[in-house]
Amino acid sequence: MARLFGTDGVRGLANRDVTAELALALGSAAAHELAAAPQAPGHRSKAVLGRDPRASGEFLGAGVTAGLASAGVDVVDLGVLPTPALAYLVSELDCDLGVMISASHNPMPDNGIKFFQRGGLKLDDAVEDRIEAWIQETWELPTGAGVGRVRVDNGSAVGRYVEHLVASIGTTADHRPLEGLRIAVDAANGAASVVGPEALRQAGADVVVMNASPDGRNINEKAGSTHPEQLQAVVVAAEADFGVAFDGDADRCLAVDHGGVLVDGDQILGILARAMKAEQRLPNDTLVVTVMSNLGLLIAMRESGITTVQTGVGDRYVLEEMRANGHGLGGEQSGHIILAEHATTGDGVLTALHLAAEVKRSGKRLAELAAQIPRLPQTLVNVKGVDKARATSDEGVLSAVAAAESLLGETGRVLLRSSGTEPLVRVMVEAATQQQADGVADSLAAVVRERLAL
Repeated sequence: MARLFGTDGVRGLANRDVTAELALALGSAAAHELAAAPQAPGHRSKAVLGRDPRASGEFLGAGVTAGLASAGVDVVDLGVLPTPALAYLVSELDCDLGVMISASHNPMPDNGIKFFQRGGLKLDDAVEDRIEAWIQETWELPTGAGVGRVRVDNGSAVGRYVEHLVASIGTTADHRPLEGLRIAVDAANGAASVVGPEALRQAGADVVVMNASPDGRNINEKAGSTHPEQLQAVVVAAEADFGVAFDGDADRCLAVDHGGVLVDGDQILGILARAMKAEQRLPNDTLVVTVMSNLGLLIAMRESGITTVQTGVGDRYVLEEMRANGHGLGGEQSGHIILAEHATTGDGVLTALHLAAEVKRSGKRLAELAAQIPRLPQTLVNVKGVDKARATSDEGVLSAVAAAESLLGETGRVLLRSSGTEPLVRVMVEAATQQQADGVADSLAAVVRERLAL
């Protein structure tokens, strides 16, 4: 039987894979696992719940809330807010757990349920497995005064999150560190449609806003970090210093320089790492990245005297490495950036603020900073309609990967992996030239499509 939890929570087509019944069961099971520890007399377990703006989040949030409250957990419904805001508020509001209803960068028909434990941390695989096991169990539920209560927050909690963000770059009533910068923001019609522009304005930036009118259906629709084309055009037309694009739940941030050129997560990580090292704020002079990061970043970091540690794909694996060894900065090419001093998960708005602060502090344009983190030619092909479970065991696929690696030698690399959030296999190739990267990636994708066809 396939595991219910993927790379980032439970995710799938809303009302088909992720149903109200599943939401109810997950809420109750998570309460039993995460709020079951012995408590002081009079203590009541508490959870916070948030969601992105997709329409299905309304009934899924109601299902999770019912599950939590039926298990004796008090619930504070925070409404629409970014995933990293929920993670921050789990700790800030002294909660036992948090639940976010979101499918992140996935299209609107999808949705997901992800959990945070006390302290605002994502769950490890073992805890997720125990929650999944509890779904199949029965236990005595509380009655009478023992059931949980539900309260809707008036927005004050999200306001505390914004205050936390802007304070992280030194914003005060007398000091607005982004004064003089014009920044375009693509909010993806998602969870940061209000929070993102507001935080940048409070820090002093002149903000040009786009795709910040969520209606429950338009999240990520040709917008945000997965579709930066609009932002690239707006940055140039508005003569902005640069632009930032969030995804649906705002745990990612990509950027666009003044000329409309995309600056990806690897380059943002490199810029922040170099700046933090120069100011002696980079713990262990180490940057944590995933196996998907471009070789150009690894080379640039080595030349800057910064050690890189690679993990599996997923920001929770990056965070696990950071926490285990005291590292302060890590993330993914996709734009998940973790600044451990200020957050327990990837935070797009926090990233945008710190990137903007470095642009202002350095006096350089983003294009100049990004040029210091060169990218090797890279091609990524997403192969759909295949059995992703066999991607790492099929002999024909493995043979094709070995042949490609032999062809590239030390001038490139191949990475083939099953997506943890979508039904597809990702084929990534880096090579000395774009033509070679395209050719090898297309050839490998054809083998995957043929060998793993459903």
